[in-house]
Amino acid sequence: MRVTTRAIVLSSLKYGDTSLIVKMFTKSDGLKTYLLKGILGSKKGKLKSAYFLPLTQLEIVAVHRNKGSMERLQEVKVINPYQTLHSDIVKNALAFFLAEMMGNSIHEEEKNEGLYQFLEAAFQWADHHDQISNFHLYFLLQASKYLGFYPDISEPVSEYFDLQDGRFVMQPTLNPLLTGRELYLFQAFLGTNFDAIQTIRIKKEERQALLQKLVLYFELHLHGFRKPRSLEVLNEVFN
Repeated sequence: MRVTTRAIVLSSLKYGDTSLIVKMFTKSDGLKTYLLKGILGSKKGKLKSAYFLPLTQLEIVAVHRNKGSMERLQEVKVINPYQTLHSDIVKNALAFFLAEMMGNSIHEEEKNEGLYQFLEAAFQWADHHDQISNFHLYFLLQASKYLGFYPDISEPVSEYFDLQDGRFVMQPTLNPLLTGRELYLFQAFLGTNFDAIQTIRIKKEERQALLQKLVLYFELHLHGFRKPRSLEVLNEVFN
């Protein structure tokens, strides 16, 4: 079936000498994988490898057979082109990390328009703002809402947050927990929005520790989730 849809690039892997395997989250059909034959060996083709940097937002024309195999891409147009996300060293490291996080989190070939719209708007926000050191913390919490495991905030805030159960608890459990300063920061990010994230005062070490816990939160709630290899690079850049 021929489909025209928006898509966000999650990963691009070299295949052989001249081809790419590209994973994208599409607005119409969720996660899709495309084999782009000969794209690295041709200078005259319609498709350019530069179109497939992490988190690039595209409008694509593709043939989707929907049989779980790699699909065919026919046309590509960049939409919402980034001004800083790929050129700024900190933002570029952030883009690789968040692309890997989403690539490890999204497994379904099914439409999730809410998640798509959130990702599209969030990455444009990051591109247009300079103060983004807290962006990924708030982003991951918000992404969990669309992935189905947003923290349960219906109960009163307590002394602990149980990462396994996704809720606040009065007494410590045997599961991984947030408490003390980490819990305070976690609550602060739950109660804010993108435009206010930089008002949350957080030290470098605290940011890294909370990020580790949020990655663990994803790992506990998503079957088959792999800890992103780009996490160390991101921490080095923020240092």
